[in-house]
Amino acid sequence: MSRRVLVFNHFAVPLGEAGGTRHTELFGRVPGWSHLIVAARDNLSTHRRQSDQAGFTFIATTPYSSNGLSRVVNWASYGVLAALRTGFGRGFRPDLVYASSPHLLSGLSGWLVAKRYHVPLVLEVRDLWPRVLADMGQLEESSLAYRGLAQLESFLYRNADCIVVLADGVAGHLIERGISASRVHVISNGADTHYFDAHESRDSLRDVYAFDKLTFLYAGAHGPANGLELILEAAASVSDLDVDFVLLGDGISKPELQRQSAELGLKNLRFLDAVPKSDMPGILAAADVGVHCLADVPLFKYGVSPNKVYDYMAAGKPVLTNTGGDVGALVTDSRAGVAVRPDGLSLGVRRMAAESAQQLADWGRSGRSFIDAHKSRPKLAEQLGRLMTAVSDTSAS
Repeated sequence: MSRRVLVFNHFAVPLGEAGGTRHTELFGRVPGWSHLIVAARDNLSTHRRQSDQAGFTFIATTPYSSNGLSRVVNWASYGVLAALRTGFGRGFRPDLVYASSPHLLSGLSGWLVAKRYHVPLVLEVRDLWPRVLADMGQLEESSLAYRGLAQLESFLYRNADCIVVLADGVAGHLIERGISASRVHVISNGADTHYFDAHESRDSLRDVYAFDKLTFLYAGAHGPANGLELILEAAASVSDLDVDFVLLGDGISKPELQRQSAELGLKNLRFLDAVPKSDMPGILAAADVGVHCLADVPLFKYGVSPNKVYDYMAAGKPVLTNTGGDVGALVTDSRAGVAVRPDGLSLGVRRMAAESAQQLADWGRSGRSFIDAHKSRPKLAEQLGRLMTAVSDTSAS
């Protein structure tokens, strides 16, 4: 009989939808376990309402459109209603609870439900809160909100049976804070190369998306952390080159980015709406380079595992990243592309535009081979399954 894991992830979406599918892909492949993911009903990327389906239950949350109070209320509505739905309603009784950030109220909900059912809690740290909020200037360390979040963070670290992180740098940070290394496990993001095999010719797909120049594609969230104004600055700086930039996705920063682009008069950059993940193989096949961009925040040098980089590599696209540290090393060590300083995207574009088609293809093949060898979803799911089984067995003994 399979064991059951209850997964708290505010922003998870089913396969085929635009947004984060990390847990959908991982838990659907863990041997010996069935799962139920508790997520927000409204898709963050497309704003479409989602309905309960196999492996998912959705929570009605309050709307928000900025980083202000409405966003905090949105987090709280998810945390409270997710705990009530799963901890005190009928239905799925878990053998283990798995709660994922970014916001810490998801972890608190997971802890409450784990206590309710007397089962172990695995806490997944995808973003180091509240550190990232301070580094991005959204919270003062001296503020009451920051201190409260820091206390909640420490509480969750103490009370989780184990902690999953996505990057080696985060593991090192937690160990430096005094958390036992035996409780910290790295399960990074990853991808399946076969998923990104396009079923139409590249030429026909380029016609569909009107890609007629060397096309640098950014596919992902348009939020403050993504620093996409740096791509706009790069586009303005390389207007003499025969290249195009495409920003695909949605987020609270998109209207302002569109306004800035119009103000700059950018003719080599355009925006596309978020698409279902099932459309990504085609649009990546049509593009030439996958761009990864983050704001210039110290934490991002060691505290992130960007899924879009793995997707670009799995699709056989050369990668341009402006993030140093662990992410830059991933790209350069796997010979998958070019890493530059946070403000150096224009230099990276010029370098890649000057390279031969053969070099671009070599970077793409190398990245795809690296994903197959080290970061495939089935391998990561097996790793996650071993961890959950060990935690569950230890708790039961």
